[in-house]
Amino acid sequence: MKRIAIAIGEPNGIGPEIAVKAAAELHGTVKLVLVGDEYLVRHHVERYAPHLRPAPFEQGGAAGGQVLPFIDVPALPQTAFRPGETLAEAGAAIVSYVRAAVGLAKDGAVDAVIGCPHSETAIHRAGIRFSGYPGLIAELTGTPEERVFLLLVSPELRIGHVTLHERLHGALDRINTQLVVDAAVAVIEATKALGIAQPRLGVFGINPHAGEDGLFGSDDQLINVPAVQRLRDMGYSVDGPVGADLMLSQRGHDVYLAMYHDQGHIPIKLLSPLTASALSVGGGILFSSVGHGCAYDIAGKGIADPSATIRTVRMLAGILQ
Repeated sequence: MKRIAIAIGEPNGIGPEIAVKAAAELHGTVKLVLVGDEYLVRHHVERYAPHLRPAPFEQGGAAGGQVLPFIDVPALPQTAFRPGETLAEAGAAIVSYVRAAVGLAKDGAVDAVIGCPHSETAIHRAGIRFSGYPGLIAELTGTPEERVFLLLVSPELRIGHVTLHERLHGALDRINTQLVVDAAVAVIEATKALGIAQPRLGVFGINPHAGEDGLFGSDDQLINVPAVQRLRDMGYSVDGPVGADLMLSQRGHDVYLAMYHDQGHIPIKLLSPLTASALSVGGGILFSSVGHGCAYDIAGKGIADPSATIRTVRMLAGILQ
């Protein structure tokens, strides 16, 4: 049975609630360790899983029965626990929780890590440079930032991204053949780790209709065509570049590669707004967040849906049906 650490995410959002609800749902199926402030873990367990007993992981928290192991990361002053508010203190805590959870993975104490929903605004208010979990995973694993990529996984689609949280003009300027190849390899290898032995990758075009043979620009001919050929030479099954709309309508591939954020996020969130997982791939550890936000508007109300977190745990544990 795999052990998975869950960093509780934005403490003033729904992160701790869905972490505890997921732990309650999956108790006895997957070995879970919650990572966050002890008082937050205990508060949410009391509200949402009173049948479980929180116990420090390092003090035998892995015992059976109704024990829920946790790692205490003292990061959020109790005066800053204010559900629904965007605070710098909470932003700093989000990063502290993920650092601790990734440390467990690097030490071999857990097999995978899940980061519950974060707030980029709160993190930036804390003065921390942050452009999403992939960049943070790169930093924590000593991987060049441009070599860790995002792979969104939903019940209907898997879509990786060459670029992510940056100005579109800058993203398009940064895309080159090597970056596309690196992203494709990371996405394909991660898809293999999820149980598809020989995944078939479809590469989206940069321009509409993948440039229409130069009618809408030569970027695809200069960048993506040689990238696809290089990937084929490496032994991978790859098609493209083809316009994203056409390729998605055909659904002939196991996983797709988008060139920029919205090209990949929109179809996933249209089809699976509450059940998508967001894997950071290429950093050498198995890390995933979920494909939705921290939902300040319902924080503390007890109505947050843990479905995406539950599905992500099952996926990382290899028990997703």
